[in-house]
Amino acid sequence: MGEPTGKLRHLALSVPDRREATKFYQNTFGMELVRENETPMASVAYMSDGVMSLALIEYKSDDAAGKKTSPKGEGKEFVGLHHVGFWVDDVEATKKKIEENGGRYMMGEVAKDTGGSTGYYEIKYRDPNDVIFDITHSGWSGAVKDP
Repeated sequence: MGEPTGKLRHLALSVPDRREATKFYQNTFGMELVRENETPMASVAYMSDGVMSLALIEYKSDDAAGKKTSPKGEGKEFVGLHHVGFWVDDVEATKKKIEENGGRYMMGEVAKDTGGSTGYYEIKYRDPNDVIFDITHSGWSGAVKDP
């Protein structure tokens, strides 16, 4: 099977109320709230079990949730697993491999901060079954690449 090129360290759930979902995962599984983020696209609570990052996402629009690119038409009202994320060593090589294997670009690029270093980012794709996944080499809040 060969050496893995990415580590699964991120799951994202589309939820109707991130605060209620946060309480559930804290109280049920002891997960820690490590960061909250407010963007024009979504309100997000990032939780962690010490290795994995779990994003609880309240999308603000159907477009932000990927409805335009979804063959099933899921929008912001969809509740469930939205996407998974892979922490990779080489973004450019991984992008090429994704496309060679039938994956399709959805949105996002490597972010650059004003100092020229790479900041936080995700690059989203759809696999051949239209499942959304993202890649990054900078990780997610609460995730540990090599525990």
